[in-house]
Amino acid sequence: MRICIFNIGITDYWFSQGQDESARYFKYRAHSTNHVFEANIGFDFGPLAFQWFTNFGGNDGFNKDSLRAYSSYFEISVPFTLASLDWNATLGAVPYATDFYSTTSFAITNLAVRAIKNVQLTDSFCLPIFAEISANPYADHAYIVVGLTLQP
Repeated sequence: MRICIFNIGITDYWFSQGQDESARYFKYRAHSTNHVFEANIGFDFGPLAFQWFTNFGGNDGFNKDSLRAYSSYFEISVPFTLASLDWNATLGAVPYATDFYSTTSFAITNLAVRAIKNVQLTDSFCLPIFAEISANPYADHAYIVVGLTLQP
């Protein structure tokens, strides 16, 4: 049975530094807020997932012409199984120039591989643990992340 999942959402990010150094959380002025509002939409086809994010308000970045960039980011993910582990390979990119992501044009900003192992602790409780290696080739940075997921 093939399951396809559609998602849509809005996120309000708040940064303690930015436009207003007094950094009050409830300050929502149009051109002097530390909030960034982001819309996202995605679709998981099973063998491939796609997610798109765009800032639509708040302290978004600017493009090359010093206009609001509507900074965007997208990801394509592919799940697979190898050596009894669940894996996920991800490619993420910023499609155009924005100082919000410090890019001057299209840029691949995320290459990641994640391995997930479900550890059965009891008959009814499983603890998914993961390890990920990710890199931002545009910024020349690399990261290793290890964690666990708590699920009801």
